[in-house]
Amino acid sequence: MSPSPHHTSERELFRLEATVGLVLRAGVMLSSACLALGLVLSLSGAAAVSPAGLLLQIGILALLATPIARVVVSTAEYISERDWRFTTLTLIVLVELLASVVAALMFGRKL
Repeated sequence: MSPSPHHTSERELFRLEATVGLVLRAGVMLSSACLALGLVLSLSGAAAVSPAGLLLQIGILALLATPIARVVVSTAEYISERDWRFTTLTLIVLVELLASVVAALMFGRKL
């Protein structure tokens, strides 16, 4: 029995996993570096309070954006594979993630 054209091949699955892994590692590394540097600057007591706070905020935003980036990459991969079932599912997840971000911003971060 030959595979359906809508099923992801092992090669495509490997490419998706490798790309998602790269995105997750990059997001965590960027976040960790910003948080660590911001913490060091903050604890050093230097006159660099503003850059320290900015680095801490960037680190937190990078950490929060990492799962969203993962869903965007997955969606793009599924579109390129023409796997419309998983494209639809990942788009639903992306809309839900973005709706939660919008809701948090609109309601004063009280969610």
